[in-house]
Order: sequence, then C-alpha cells, then structure tokens
Amino acid sequence: MLLHDLLKKIEIEESWLDENLEIAHLAYDSRSVKPGDLFVCIKGFRTDGHKYIGSAIENGAVAVVVEDSQPSLALPQYRVKDSRAALAALADGFFGEPSRKLHMIGVTATNGKTTTTFMVDAILKAFHLTTGMIGTVKVEYPGFSEASYLTTPESLDLHHHFYDMAVAGVTHVAMEVSSSAMDLKRIGNVDFDIVALNNISREHIDLHGSFEEYYNVKANLIRRAKPDAWAVLNLDDPLSACLAAETSAQVFTYGVESADGHLFCRDLELSTGRAAFTVEIRKSFEAGGRRVEKGSFDVRLGTPGFHSVYNAMSAISIALLSGVSIEAIREGLASFHGVERRFEIIYENDYKIIDDHFANAGNIDVTLTTLTKMAYNHVIPVYAIRGSRGPAVIREAAQAIAKWAPQLEVTEIIATLSKSHVTWKDEVTQEEIDIFMEEMEKAGIAVLLYDELDDAIAEGLTKTGENDILLLAGCQGMDSGAKTVLEQIHQLRPELDASELFKPLEHRVAGQ
Repeated sequence: MLLHDLLKKIEIEESWLDENLEIAHLAYDSRSVKPGDLFVCIKGFRTDGHKYIGSAIENGAVAVVVEDSQPSLALPQYRVKDSRAALAALADGFFGEPSRKLHMIGVTATNGKTTTTFMVDAILKAFHLTTGMIGTVKVEYPGFSEASYLTTPESLDLHHHFYDMAVAGVTHVAMEVSSSAMDLKRIGNVDFDIVALNNISREHIDLHGSFEEYYNVKANLIRRAKPDAWAVLNLDDPLSACLAAETSAQVFTYGVESADGHLFCRDLELSTGRAAFTVEIRKSFEAGGRRVEKGSFDVRLGTPGFHSVYNAMSAISIALLSGVSIEAIREGLASFHGVERRFEIIYENDYKIIDDHFANAGNIDVTLTTLTKMAYNHVIPVYAIRGSRGPAVIREAAQAIAKWAPQLEVTEIIATLSKSHVTWKDEVTQEEIDIFMEEMEKAGIAVLLYDELDDAIAEGLTKTGENDILLLAGCQGMDSGAKTVLEQIHQLRPELDASELFKPLEHRVAGQ
C-alpha cells in the first residue's frame, strides 16, 4: 500500500523527508518489524516505542510515525498528536476498514463482560451464524483459536483479526471491551453496531486515577456510539441506566428488578444454582430486519450463578437486536455451560468445589448472593488476595467478604498470597495484606494466611466435608487453583475416575 494513501487516515502535524513509499505492513513492536514496514512509536506503561526506533530501522522499517520528533533520523517520519489513535486509524485503513463488513458487538462491564460475550457467541452459533469472538479468555473464529494476552488486543492486532474474520466468512463478532482498551485507544476506528454496558463498580482505580475517570472511560463506549447503533443498558444499575440520556444511539433496556425497560426477568428460580426464569418483552421494537412484538418466553440457563441472570438478560437483548430467533436464544443459553473461573462448578460429588474469579466487590456480591440461595452444609472459602490493585480496591473486596460472612456462617477464611503463581504485576503488597487482615479482624473473621496456593488449598480440603462447598476465590493468584485442587483430590482419592475428575481442565486456559 502506498504510504501517502495510508497517511490520509491520520492528521499529521509535521513531517520530515516525506517520500511516497510502498508500505509492506505496520508494526508497533520493533521486534516484529520486517523490511518495508511503517513503524508506529506508541508510549506504554513501562516503555516508550521511541526508544526502539533504531532497532526498528535495523529490522527494515522504511518510515516512522512519532509523537516526539527525531531530528537526527535519516528516513521519513511523521509527527502526530496521539500515536495510539494514529495506529488504530492506520490499521483500519491498511486492512480496508474490516469492522464495517462485520456485525460488531461490543460488551463492557466491571463484572460479566466475559460471560456475556460467550453467551452472545453461543446464541449466534445456535442461530447458525458464522461468528468471531474476542475477549479475556481467547480470540476465536473459523480456523483460528488462541489464548488472549489482553482482554482487548492492541489496535493493529484487532483490525488484523477483523480482516481475517471477514476473509473466513464471519458475519457477527462479539468482543469484550476493557476500560484500559478504551483508555489506550485500542478500539479506535471499530465500527460497532451494538454496544452494551452491563454494570459499573469500583475497579482499576490505580490505572485510571479515580472512580469517576474509570466510569467516564467505560461510559464513552455508549456516549460515542453512532446514531444507527443500539446501546443496551441495565436499568438495575444506575450508572448504566443514566447513560440512556447521554447517547445518540438507539437505546434498549432490560431489568431483573426494574420492569420499565424493553425486557423484564420474572419468576426467577435459583435453588439449584442454575437459573430458570421468564423473559417478558414489554415493549415492541424493530431491529435486525424484523419486528419483535410484546410477549414472553421461558429460559433455562446452563451456567450457574445469580450474576448469570444479568449476563443472560444482556445477551438476550443483544441477540434480539441482531435478529436472532427466540428458539435460538433459548437453545444457545441452555447449551452454554459457562466460562472458566466464573462461578464454575469444577467438582460435584459428595461436596462441591466452585471456582470463581472474585475480581472486585461487585463481583463478590453477586457470587455470594448465589451461594445464599443454594443448599449446603458449610462454605469453606480459600481466597487468593488480588495483588497490586491498591488499598481502595483491596479494602472494598475485604469489606464485601465481611458483609456476606454472617449470612454464609463463615467465621474463618483461608487466604493465600500465591507467591509462586503470580507475576510481578499481581504480587500482593504488604500494605494490601495489612488492609485485608485489618478488615477481617474488624469483622471477627479468623484468617489462615499462606504464602503458597498449594498449601492453602490443601488446608481447605482438610476442612471440607459432605455436602459442603469449597470456594476457590480470587483472580490471577487463583488461576491455577482448579488444577491444584483436582490434583490433590486425585492423590487423596486415587479410586476416582481420573478422566472424569480432570474433565474441567480439558479446555481451560487459566493456570495451564
């Protein structure tokens, strides 16, 4: 592609040694540069692409896009105000605006965007559509499946995936949209047809500086939606609901408590942990090439958890707006058995083991709400404290655990730092340990604190009896929890069928 044709996609503030070259590809990592590439210098949290211009040139870069001019550079350079925004626009242009050829669905939330995205994909597949999916767990489309490094890939990789999806015959794409992705312009130039904001609670405060800034970043997915797109909002979440007045997109709403929206969830039954309910269509609407009239239909979820009800209501809304039949919606939700580490029942014999990522206070609330609706003798929590999230997030998570402890009759918690199972970015600081212990002491909850995950889980197993629930809770530090606990059970009870015991690990990404 000619460089000057590609540069029409961005606003250039200044250029040097301007030449109309043939560009082979784009790159933002100097290590991936090939001869003939245009190198875009982006600034990250830990490094700055400008430092690697020399390496990029050695690898064959023929021109560079910069934020900071490089006076001594002896090849064409183009200075822009924001190189991350420029990378997204250049990638979109280089691959021929691929997201415009796809029905694009973007889901954001503090809690539930992963499960919602998987649910949407399951429903679309049940309707016999060719789908693509991008999110925390994996990127997947026909002929391609890969574990994710980022919830939302860097913009160049994202638009490349869209191009490959279009070539592979994909028509509909469901993707998670993280707050960091929006803040770092990774979703720049993505042409969304449906956007959904499920809920907002405190998370990533250290990354964004304040809750208000975090909320505004999330809200921009809705606020900036195009007029002919749909914005799906949860009326039970005030911060989601209020965005109805702040977008030019068409608004579609749902509720489990509120019956004022397009969809209402009634007659909810959750005694087994897996929900059954009736979806009431309270307002007729036209979308996806068809008209949907008022009425109702029953849904039975294959995935457990009260939070799954909200995720399902969002997914149902998205599916109806995409022209999917009610029959396919019911089939897709019934056949979908959940996302790993989202209230995942990994062992169900004389007792249950539930694996949940317990990401923040909001997620803890919905997870423990489900436990209060289930039948069991005791809950034995093994909690991997989430590290390097700052004192505010740790305190709120600890307070959420303490709030639910009396209802669950929990007087002791087994906690772990998972020292051997986390990288530097998830290490638990001494300040975070002190805050967690302080909140547990206030609540009268005894803490057995272990450095290592294996020791904490072994302690949990010794305390788990018949008809109990062993709850493996925590984010990165508990990613290896399922593998660890099943291996320990296998050692303790070798008579169990190993193929059945380890089945939950067959397609698992986390902790492998």
